[in-house]
Amino acid sequence: MDAALLLARWQFGIVTVYHWLFVPITLGITWMVAIMETAWVRTKNPVYLRMTKFWGKLMLINFAIGVVTGIVQEFQFGMNWSTYSRFVGDIFGAPLAIEALLAFFIESTFLGLWIFGWKKLSPKVHVFTLWMVAFGTMASAFWILVAGSWMQYPIGYVINPATGRAEMANFLEIVTSKMLWSQFPHTIFVGFATAGAVMLGVSAWHLARKNHLEVMRKSAAFASVALLVGASGVALTGHFLGQVMVEVQPMKMAAAEALWETEQPASFSLFAVGDKENSRNAVNVVIPRALSLLSCNNLDCEVRGINDLQAEMVENHGPGDYIPNLFVTYWGFRLMVGSGMLMILIGALGVWFYLRGKLDEHWWFLKLALWVGIAAAFIGNATGWIFTEMGRQPWVVYEVLLTEGTNSPTVPAAWVATSLIGLSLLYGLLAIPAVYLFVKFAKAGPGEESENEDVAASMVY
Repeated sequence: MDAALLLARWQFGIVTVYHWLFVPITLGITWMVAIMETAWVRTKNPVYLRMTKFWGKLMLINFAIGVVTGIVQEFQFGMNWSTYSRFVGDIFGAPLAIEALLAFFIESTFLGLWIFGWKKLSPKVHVFTLWMVAFGTMASAFWILVAGSWMQYPIGYVINPATGRAEMANFLEIVTSKMLWSQFPHTIFVGFATAGAVMLGVSAWHLARKNHLEVMRKSAAFASVALLVGASGVALTGHFLGQVMVEVQPMKMAAAEALWETEQPASFSLFAVGDKENSRNAVNVVIPRALSLLSCNNLDCEVRGINDLQAEMVENHGPGDYIPNLFVTYWGFRLMVGSGMLMILIGALGVWFYLRGKLDEHWWFLKLALWVGIAAAFIGNATGWIFTEMGRQPWVVYEVLLTEGTNSPTVPAAWVATSLIGLSLLYGLLAIPAVYLFVKFAKAGPGEESENEDVAASMVY
């Protein structure tokens, strides 16, 4: 592989995974803080105000870092991937422009009103601004996924024979794509699960030390419900997304299962050691018929294997290796699924203990929520994104445009290496204040009731 292309891919992967650490938290925590403030407006219970102020601070820290790291994302397309940008710009540019001009505008405008409006807006108007931020984050995710899902399942376009570019032919078809409407709810549930895991972990830290018990018990209850509902939703929508993937990206599913030969019925692989040279598995432990059930909702359907799909792609697109990195896709898929199952378990335990009034009585659960829950959320998010993108390779637009040759032809490897090293160092340094501020305010806990009385009193009903 060309050195400049390889380095550009590494840079895109590192920058995106780093950015993706913050995005899911934003997607979930804005809704959760909006619910808390709504509860305060409706009940006038000062505990909800303390929760709103405390989690609102952490929300703002996360939002700020997410915005900064996200800016670099779009610059990469023009700088490192100019050939790709030229090919897809007519399609890719529209949803990204809508995201920036509409969704992000709503987020930033109403977030500013929320931050500076505590003593200037009535409670109902103030909480409305936060609901608008929450809807803005969802809209932002939608329009980015419009672009991303088109790369996974390109429809609604034509190739201009004169320019060789992909051009939008049917906007409605693109925004109603079954890939998009499988990915979008999946991503939203990921946000709730991630925010729930982080919120539960922070609450568990305080509960273990008997700090701010009233606030942290309610926060842990919020978080446990969000984690359980979010992680369960991720599993359910992931099931439907997987079935769409079997239909439109069969090679990705075959790679995720190290399924070399077409099977009917197909078995789900629990553990495999691949032998790509001989196009088989040296070791494979399976659950009979389970892959057919996951792929088609019945125990007998056919699932196509890598060898048949490779032969078909050679016939359709010419000689080449069309098999994605099997180690990354196979184990990435299992880390993603395993992390999700852990999150469901921790969320269910949290809800169960809260309902029994024993949420802060089990030290082992508090440690589990703090360390395992948060780690599972971030590992699941990172491996899920890597699986989604790496499983599409060697295509940058599935079965339309190969990744090879789509980087910028005039940018030498040395320049890409320089930006890769520079951005990695910069992001590493940026992590220091981000983690410091988040941990500092998380450990400080919510203010006392007296600290919030001025805010409540100053807001005119």
